[in-house]
Amino acid sequence: QVQLVESGGGLAQPGGSLRLSCAASGFTFGSFAMSWVRQAPGKGLEWISGISYGGLSTNYADAVKGRFIISRDNARSTVYLQMNNLKPEDTAVYYCGKSLRSGMYSTDFSQYKYSGQGTQVSVSS
Repeated sequence: QVQLVESGGGLAQPGGSLRLSCAASGFTFGSFAMSWVRQAPGKGLEWISGISYGGLSTNYADAVKGRFIISRDNARSTVYLQMNNLKPEDTAVYYCGKSLRSGMYSTDFSQYKYSGQGTQVSVSS
């Protein structure tokens, strides 16, 4: 079955960096777009970034544009989120998601399934 395992979270200082990874299995990774969302305490899911199945198209929420970089390694079935210049408002649980349909790329977070446990990112001095 589909498995998404997020890792790489932790505690960072403002201005610091973290690199999140999402290891995927149970499906043909290279055929599906992937995305990252986050959920801050007491808030709903917030779409952060998406990447097409081939990696040629990427999109970012305004809140992270210019600071975060999404990438993927189809040979390793892994999607990454490089987070730079972290801010306290980036504190959240981060989840990766798999597109509901192969060959489709959407920036609508409802078009993805988020089935992992997430990884906690805390930004504080």
